[in-house]
Amino acid sequence: MIKTGVCGFSVKRELIYKTLDAVELQETFYNMPNAEKLRKLRMEAPENFDFSIKVFQGITHGFNSPTMKKAKNFTPSAKVGLLKDTKENIELWENFKKQTSVLNPVIYVFQTPPSFGSEDQLRHAYNFFKEINGEARIGWEPRGKAYENLQLLLKIFEDLSVIHIVDPFKRKPIKAYGLQYFRLHGKGSSEVNYGYNYTDNDLFELYNIVKNYDRVYVMFNNIKMFENAKIFKEKFVG
Repeated sequence: MIKTGVCGFSVKRELIYKTLDAVELQETFYNMPNAEKLRKLRMEAPENFDFSIKVFQGITHGFNSPTMKKAKNFTPSAKVGLLKDTKENIELWENFKKQTSVLNPVIYVFQTPPSFGSEDQLRHAYNFFKEINGEARIGWEPRGKAYENLQLLLKIFEDLSVIHIVDPFKRKPIKAYGLQYFRLHGKGSSEVNYGYNYTDNDLFELYNIVKNYDRVYVMFNNIKMFENAKIFKEKFVG
């Protein structure tokens, strides 16, 4: 099963509901969510349409992150963020999960900054994910420095029920079985290239990668995300 979606409502919601299979909410990353707003979103979408949720930056990023200063109704603190296994960060996650559960998300997307990945940070991340393990379907997209400590990174994905989120053009997921969740940020030498417009050859290559998995979400996260996702679904997935 291949489901195609986009990261954010880049065009009218009705068009995304009609054309694609899923959307990953981005607004939940910037601000703590409003349960009533999400309830209305769930009600307006088709029953078989899937939502995933990008986890609030207060849980995954440091208190000095540039976008953190703009977060509404939230006071940054050194006790939360960066997947710390503190009581405060666990409670922030529990509150976040409570507010978003009405959407019945297929996965919660944790994304850490490229600077995240020291041995100490990864040990805290292990304990954090261990603490919340089994509460919901969890996925993590580590970036940058985290891949320099591959042994600790492997331990998190191998020991715990955490889905390794990757861009399939950049790397393979650590686990080749179970649900896969891919986020496509544009081809190129850097981690992201949002201006990249995927060609038909790219999309054919992508299909040949993802068709080997039993269940996979292919989520486009570039400027042309809707156009690329539409072509991928209609021309290759069918």
